[in-house]
Amino acid sequence: MNLGSLYRSIGEYALLMRMAFSRPERGKVYWRLTVAEVYKLGVQSLGIVALLSLFMGAVVTLQTAANIDSGWIPKWTIGFTTRQTMILEFSSTIVCLILSGKVGSNVASEIGTMRITEQIDALDIMGVNSAGYLILPKIIAAVFIFPFLVMISMSLGITAGAAVGTSTGAISLTDFEIGLQYYFDTFDVTYTLIKTLFFAFIITSVSSYHGYYTRGGALEVGQSSTRAVVYSIILIMICNYMLTQIMLL
Repeated sequence: MNLGSLYRSIGEYALLMRMAFSRPERGKVYWRLTVAEVYKLGVQSLGIVALLSLFMGAVVTLQTAANIDSGWIPKWTIGFTTRQTMILEFSSTIVCLILSGKVGSNVASEIGTMRITEQIDALDIMGVNSAGYLILPKIIAAVFIFPFLVMISMSLGITAGAAVGTSTGAISLTDFEIGLQYYFDTFDVTYTLIKTLFFAFIITSVSSYHGYYTRGGALEVGQSSTRAVVYSIILIMICNYMLTQIMLL
């Protein structure tokens, strides 16, 4: 992408977001759409989030236990490491990267299909704000439901770590609990949830943009979905670095 195309894309994205956040024509319709999107984007993603969180919590616990060979390192370090890993990075950044593939591709392909089948043109002809009608409910739903997914991920990961650690004899439950409580700062959870809000907006808005401006046929819809996932991941990583620099340092 050359510099001119980048500027054009940024301009198109800004104008699309302006249209998406304009005042809705009928609030009740948008409310029903938002509830449907909460189920589609959030509830239907719960399974993969739960599965990954359970295994990641277990793996972090076992890897930490396997690398503590010295008697100078207390056993509660295992619980501390599991807690920090799940809260600070995995449950927010990694889970949202995974959701960018599942949710982002779904959003881009859905809106892209509507574009090439002229359904969006039909909405515009009827006087409906197609950008707001199609995009705003998705953004609101993701910003609302993603923090709940992240909190579930944190809880499941830590629980799985405790269960695996105690069942394998790597650490006692008492030591694990000491590690969980050691120097716990509630701001870590706040930081994670703030990141999640930004990531949710990036995933839905960027994917909607690529779907909305799809041109061509089925092949182009697939290409738009791929671009939506790639650019969402890049922006999430940039945003993650910037928020960490601002909030933790």
